[in-house]
Amino acid sequence: MKLDESVLEIDYKKVEEEILGFIRDKVARAKAKGVVVGLSGGVDSSVVAKLCVEALGNHRVIGLLMPTEFTPVQDIVDAKALAESLKIKTYHIPIDPIFEIIIKTLPLKTDNVVALGNIRARTRMIINYYFANCFSYLVAGTGDRSEILIGYFTKYGDGGVDFLPTAHLYKTQVRKLGAYLKLPKNIVEKPSSPQLWKGQKATDEIPVDYPILDLILYGIFDAKMPHPEIARQLNVPIDLVKKVETLFISSAHKRMLPATVRQLVS
Repeated sequence: MKLDESVLEIDYKKVEEEILGFIRDKVARAKAKGVVVGLSGGVDSSVVAKLCVEALGNHRVIGLLMPTEFTPVQDIVDAKALAESLKIKTYHIPIDPIFEIIIKTLPLKTDNVVALGNIRARTRMIINYYFANCFSYLVAGTGDRSEILIGYFTKYGDGGVDFLPTAHLYKTQVRKLGAYLKLPKNIVEKPSSPQLWKGQKATDEIPVDYPILDLILYGIFDAKMPHPEIARQLNVPIDLVKKVETLFISSAHKRMLPATVRQLVS
């Protein structure tokens, strides 16, 4: 098969309908009253928020803006504008004061940006669930297949959610879904960043930018193609293909429940 962007083309109307049914089913089965979505101003959270409103109505969706001191002002502006266009209730909760209290309380100090950044991600998770518990809502996750497969998320942080409406879609597909849903162009095309530390960009941490990453992942997991063939067709080093698969293997624990000595239910 030819490995190019055409393999990622999907029927976005059908995708939308499938996700809307999924959201309604998850909320109904949980007997929840609605959903909470963390709004970052990026494409993933914007797509999920839009779909949740379509599925449940704006009166059953709460958006949480949880910026830090280094969150770009434009991200906050975009998140607020999206919430206003969707007519959803929002809460603006800067997380720096919470983060600082945690850091001051801990006896072990560090300059490890990953350790510190993960505290920020987990602080947001705590806030998501606080509001979800208060309103008897579920927490809607915003992860996509690209980031989930390579483990580019924080365990029990942005990975700590009740359901993931877009987990089956690669990042490039999420962007196209956002365009299909008529989200603002600047959100759809905005570079991805978890914003867990100053200057953080996804493209500085993932092995290759999403258009190529998604095709490598498709070649490995969907088409089951040999590594050399993926590398040849995409004109990339075979070591890059191997690195992507290594990221999948090394992050397996993030996609599983905690290990137990014995199976809990036979």
